[in-house]
Formats: sequence, structure tokens, C-alpha cells
Amino acid sequence: MNLIATTINHNTAPIEIREALHLSTDEIIELLNLLKEKHLTDGFIVSTCNRTEIFGLPQNGELDLGGIKHVLMDFKGVSGIKAEHFKDYFSCGAIKHLYTVVSGLDSLVIGDSQIHGQVKESFQIALENGFAGGVFRKIFDSAIKTGKRCISETKLGEGAVSVSFAAIQVAEKIFQTFENKSALVIGAGETGELAAIHLREKNTGKIAICNRTLSKAVDLASKINGEIVPFENLASLISNFDIIVSATSSPGLILGYDEIKNAVKKRKGQPVCILDIAIPRDIDPKSSNLDSVFYHDIDSLSVIVDQNLRKRKNEIPHAEKIIVEEMINLFAWYNTLEVVPAIKKLRDFFEEIRTDEMEKIKNKINPEDVKKLDDMTKRMIGRILHNPTLKLRQVAEKGLTANEIADLTNTINTLFEPAQKEQKEYT
Repeated sequence: MNLIATTINHNTAPIEIREALHLSTDEIIELLNLLKEKHLTDGFIVSTCNRTEIFGLPQNGELDLGGIKHVLMDFKGVSGIKAEHFKDYFSCGAIKHLYTVVSGLDSLVIGDSQIHGQVKESFQIALENGFAGGVFRKIFDSAIKTGKRCISETKLGEGAVSVSFAAIQVAEKIFQTFENKSALVIGAGETGELAAIHLREKNTGKIAICNRTLSKAVDLASKINGEIVPFENLASLISNFDIIVSATSSPGLILGYDEIKNAVKKRKGQPVCILDIAIPRDIDPKSSNLDSVFYHDIDSLSVIVDQNLRKRKNEIPHAEKIIVEEMINLFAWYNTLEVVPAIKKLRDFFEEIRTDEMEKIKNKINPEDVKKLDDMTKRMIGRILHNPTLKLRQVAEKGLTANEIADLTNTINTLFEPAQKEQKEYT
């Protein structure tokens, strides 16, 4: 199988280079059309924040990965990228890499299930633009099946492996459901945004965003359909929230012990979960001494993240076993393609005899009997050829070299030739 792949990802290049080669959906479509012209017969492109990868079947068997890279860099107007920032894969290696990617084993966060959907979307783009033939569709279907198995049959994706997600999971242990709860996210940076998104995914009743720069708070609030808490009113309004996640870049505390104490009094014994995931901390850690306050900082949350990462790493051998199983299945199917011409020749030969005999007799019996006899002879030939066809496929699944395939085809041809001569003489 001559699948090839070239990738630039978080393992091979810094973020500046990955950003420079990142492709939007429209750019992927345009680049696929450029690659069609000279380099690939089939292919698809995955481009996320952590990778840009091109998979494809080369035209005329020419493995011009250098040309493909130049097309990509010229298209993006980027130069000076070193060879070591790319990694190339061929045949089995390309298949294994694709399966490793779609299973989340090659992700920045091991077990990241988002990549499964991203690969699926990337292939759909190729399909809609006429850039995915039969063999390539089979490769892709097998890859998606592999990813699904790794998600469902292993614990590769279980447990929080980001501090933001770990914070929300801790809050879940205090409040079994978020539907009637209100949450405040202080800070609109990447960490705060992730926390807000996780809260929205948990169907939190109300989410508010507070940020020193109001415009950033507005942008994030619009993404998660949230409200705004003005930064200058923060201390007076925190009593309205059951969950407080703070993730700013402030050099010092933004909420002191007394401010939290006053908020607790206003809540009249209702619990509040404070998740301070900022470095340095945003909220006075002495707040943990107050009744009905559940306080966690980044250290306690990092312990949870580290434990879950270890659990995920322990699942890697299980996922790798699934990948090997599906690779074996794919190559067994691919090997059967080599004997398809021989099987077709075998069936064509017997069909020629059947139709010839039917032609001789059809004028000697009534049309109703012709139909019955035609159906009966088709079934008979099907049953006769079932086992030989099955055996040929089983032999091919074990893996034949090109010479062995040629020998098998020649043998079948030799078997037919005398029969064909005898058939003509008989006629």
C-alpha cells in the first residue's frame, strides 16, 4: 500500500511554525486542488492548532514528499522551515501514524478525543471535493473504526488532564448538578475560556465573566452565552455565585480573606466552591478556613491531573494493540485486491460456459422454463465457485508477493486454456 504522509506537529516544530502552516477549511480545499494537479490521486489534510498533516496516494507511484512540502509552504507564503520540522511516513508507517493520530495517542494531551472528529471532518472535505477513491475510503473507514475502539475499549480518554477541566470535575463532587447553579469565571484568557466552556458543557444555569479588560470579557461571554460582571464590582457581587473560577494574570490577590468572608455571610450558609487556578494565586488561600467554603488552588488540582495522566499512559499498550489488530485487518483486505482479477477471470470463464449452454437450449423450451433454468444455473455456478473464491481470498489475506500473485494468476489461466480449446472443439 503506497499511502504517504508528511506532518508538522507539536512533536516536530514550535508553535510559531505550526501557526504559520495552519490551514482554514477554505485553504484546505484550495490546497487539495493544487495537490491533485501533480502530486496525489487521493488525499486529505488535517490542520489543527497542534498539527498540519497531509495524507495521500501518489500519482504514478512517485513518492515526491519534497514536492508536496514545497506546495504547502509556497501556498502559505512561508520559507526557511527546516527539514527536521517535518516528519514523513510511508506505507505501513503512514497507516500506523494515521491510526495513532485518530486514536489520540499522538495528541499533546494523550487521549484527546477531539482529534477523532477533526480527522473525520477533514476526510469529509476530501470526499466532497472528489479526492477520495475506493481504497482511500477503506483506509479512512478503518482509521475511524480504530479511533472509536480506542475510545470505547480503553480508558485512554477518562479523567481530567487539564487544570481547567479538573477544576470543574472537583466542583461536580460538591454540586451533583450545575443546572440550578451560578458560576463566575474571573479572567478571560485561555485557561479562563476553557473553564467557561466546560461549565457551559455541564449545562450550568448561569455563567458570568469578569475581566479587567471589559472587551475581552464581552468576547468570551458571547461565546458561551454568558453575562458580564464589571471588574470594579467584583467584590460586592461574588456572593451571587455558587462556583467561582479565577484564572487571571494578576501579580497579586484580587480577592482577600475579608471580601470572601463578607460574601459567605450574605450567602447564609449556602456552600461556595472557589477554584483558584491562577499563578500567582488570585484569592487568599486562608479563605479555605471559612465554613461552607470549598477552596482548591492549582497545586491540589495538578495532583488530580497528574494522576489521570498516569492512568491514561497505562492504557497506551491496550490502544496500541487495537491499532495493530486493525492494521492487520486492513492489509488482509488490501491483499485480497491482488487476486480480484484472477477471481473475475474464474467467474467469467464459468459464466461464459453457462450462457453458451443457455443459448443452445432456450429455443427448445418454453420462455417460463428458460427463466427457471437460467436462475437455476446461476445458483449452481455460484455454489460451485463459492469455495474456490473463498480459498483464493484466504490465501491472499495471508499476504502474497507480487511474484506469487503473478504465479497464481498464470496457473489459473493455464487451467482455463485447455478447457477453452476443448469447449470450442465440443461446440
